[in-house]
This record gives sequence, structure tokens and C-alpha cells, in this order.
Amino acid sequence: MSPLADFLIFIVSLTALLVAYLAKQFQEENLIYSNKNQMTNTETKTKTKTKTIEKEKVVAETLNGRFAMIGLIAAVGAYLTTGQIIPGFV
Repeated sequence: MSPLADFLIFIVSLTALLVAYLAKQFQEENLIYSNKNQMTNTETKTKTKTKTIEKEKVVAETLNGRFAMIGLIAAVGAYLTTGQIIPGFV
């Protein structure tokens, strides 16, 4: 095999492992946030407002941030290896 094919196989397997890890992490966080998390807002002196943060939103934002970091690392890797942000795109 060529070095490029070996490198691509390595990157694909590394990505698959990362996605599997994130899926496991997503399941664990879903269990952690299964109980209701509450955030208090003390803007008023006499009343304390209580907001309920939905577990799905917290987990979704965390997962979204992780996948954004994967995309950023992929863009930097593409730029370093090919010199283009999107390889093959004019």
C-alpha cells in the first residue's frame, strides 16, 4: 500500500474510535442529566426565579461543541497536508 492509503486508513480508524468514544460519553452524560438540573436567577431581590435546564439541551450543546472541534481539527489537518482548506475545491 502507498503511504497515502495508510495515512487515510489511520485517519478513518481514528475518527471511528473518536465517534465511538463520543457516543459512549453522550450516553453517560444522558444518565447524569436524567435528573432535573435547576439554575436560579437572582435578578430580583424579592423573588427568586427558577429555570429548569432540559437535559437534552445540555447534552446537545456539549456534543455540538465536540463535533465542532473535530471539524476544526479536520480543517487544520487538511490545510497542513494539502495546502487547501477544502481539498479539490477551486
